Amino acid sequence: MKRLDFVTLKLFVAIADSRSLTRAAEREHLALAAVSKRISDLETQLSTTLLYRRPRGVELTPAGHALLHHARHMLDSLDHLNADLSEYSVGVRGHVRLHANTSAVIEFLPDDLSDFTWRYPQIRIDMQERLSHEIIAAVRDGLTDIGIFSAHIPAEGLSIHAYRRDRLVLVTARDHPLASRESLAFADTLDYDFIGLEQDSSLHALMQQDSQRLARPLRMRIQVRSFEGICRMIDRGMGIGILPARAVASYRESLALATVPLIDEWAERELVIGVRDLEALPLIARQMVEHLASASARDADTETTAELTNDSAALTNVTTKV
Repeated sequence: MKRLDFVTLKLFVAIADSRSLTRAAEREHLALAAVSKRISDLETQLSTTLLYRRPRGVELTPAGHALLHHARHMLDSLDHLNADLSEYSVGVRGHVRLHANTSAVIEFLPDDLSDFTWRYPQIRIDMQERLSHEIIAAVRDGLTDIGIFSAHIPAEGLSIHAYRRDRLVLVTARDHPLASRESLAFADTLDYDFIGLEQDSSLHALMQQDSQRLARPLRMRIQVRSFEGICRMIDRGMGIGILPARAVASYRESLALATVPLIDEWAERELVIGVRDLEALPLIARQMVEHLASASARDADTETTAELTNDSAALTNVTTKV
């Protein structure tokens, strides 16, 4: 089959939209005879009829409908290509595709990406929020340059780099029986109804795995798609939930929520950066990976400073007592 040209495809879409060769010719500023010849040539090239000619216009044949679907997709891709390339003419010097899970999007990426774009203001970032297993698949399939997801999800074949850690806490209404506890284990919560994320989320998987280990059912009353949805349900007394501590902080002022630390080992979660091949990434994408990975080192320095401060304070108290 000979190559299809975009002018003819655009003309065919116009005919499909207007159901008329005449109106399509007017829309595309072409002579009716030229439009008719292009479509006839296209049908000859494809060896199939694309239009039924009616007294009051045209209709698409089954082959015409198939071509219309692909033509729209190709023209849309061409528009995106033109938009992306036009950015370079006005100063954009790079494009990074990033997929991240909800925890990363809410807790860490606003600050980290703000700092990155301040350093590289001519960079375009295409970020999408996805579930961890979807992110891993997208990286493997080349649909995104960089993925950020939970470390406990298997990601064979990817190059993994440490990113951040977050602490999971129990979230309850302020008047809930567990709200006054200083800390507790996940096992202490299983007599209550839960509000949680959808079935495929990594956080739900952690809770489900531990409930199975404990041989006790997880009473999942309602599942929603966002941390905010969970918090609002808990605020209304619908149940309890387990969420990252930093994610809950933004809702505590507006909602009547209490948080209780979990002592389970899995409550300390690690988020990681995954790429197919770091060296094969465009330069700006490699720089973003390095920038995000350095956040892990900054967190470690902050934790070390906090520990030293606490140790110093404790020593001062002991010295004062002596």
